[in-house]
Amino acid sequence: MSNRPMSDQMAAMVRHLRQEVQGCVAAGIVDMATGMLLSFETTESHPSEVLDLLAGATLDLFQGRTVTMIEDVFKERRGIASSEHYFQEILVNSSNLTHLFIRNNHHEDVVAVVVCPKSVNIGMLFASARRVVRDHGGA
Repeated sequence: MSNRPMSDQMAAMVRHLRQEVQGCVAAGIVDMATGMLLSFETTESHPSEVLDLLAGATLDLFQGRTVTMIEDVFKERRGIASSEHYFQEILVNSSNLTHLFIRNNHHEDVVAVVVCPKSVNIGMLFASARRVVRDHGGA
């Protein structure tokens, strides 16, 4: 793990996502433990209420009540006693944008969010975003 403060590490990951993911219009990091947006960069200005809602929506996507119930049922049926979460990546397409949410494998409370135009090459989006998240795995 880096000696840099956590906020610097998160800002560096966001910067690299914006640089490395072709067409990226916004990137952010959500702390699943608190439901807070730790860092973000965007090409447009957004009201703080929208950014706060993004963090909450990310938390719901990965760890909402129903999602957690589904994970618990599968764990019970498979005899797994782990607290690991099943959902690692989620892709959401809106009218004009593609939103990719990736859980950090080393710190599962950290989720990177990448937003691109809907015309993005999905394979390249996944490859680039996964590489950046992996490279910042100690973050």
